[in-house]
Amino acid sequence: MPSFDIVSQVNQQEVKNALEQANKEIQNRYDFKGSDARIEQDELALTVFADDEFKLGQVMDVLRQRMAKRNIDVRCLELGAVEKISGDKAKRLVTVKTGIAQDKAKEIQKLVKDAKLKVQPSIQGDAVRISGAKKDDLQAAIQLVRQAVTDLPLQFINLRD
Repeated sequence: MPSFDIVSQVNQQEVKNALEQANKEIQNRYDFKGSDARIEQDELALTVFADDEFKLGQVMDVLRQRMAKRNIDVRCLELGAVEKISGDKAKRLVTVKTGIAQDKAKEIQKLVKDAKLKVQPSIQGDAVRISGAKKDDLQAAIQLVRQAVTDLPLQFINLRD
């Protein structure tokens, strides 16, 4: 029976490369000379440091640009609150989201079921598997999910005949 999986993944090596490029640009930019602006990575948690909230926003813009150039969907970034540290300095925790949350998976499952397509959605951990008798029905499900879910970067993988 034909099937495919809906997942939300991020290439961690590309995230690391984008981070290194962003740090290099921050070091070389004139408006950041003499400031303590940088981005640190710990697995899928990024910490952005800057002298004040304005520069923090600029560092975030540089990070988004570098990620976009490396084909990383910036919707996978979950921004934390801005924290004040020692004097004027500020930091922000940014989490790179991977996997589909359980409530979002249920929402996708309900969406596909309500469309009355001849496919069966099932939740498989942090992915949603859709199986059906015809490839055309699967392609219709892909189009439906692409149009309906816009707040999460989704990939459609493991298409099996």
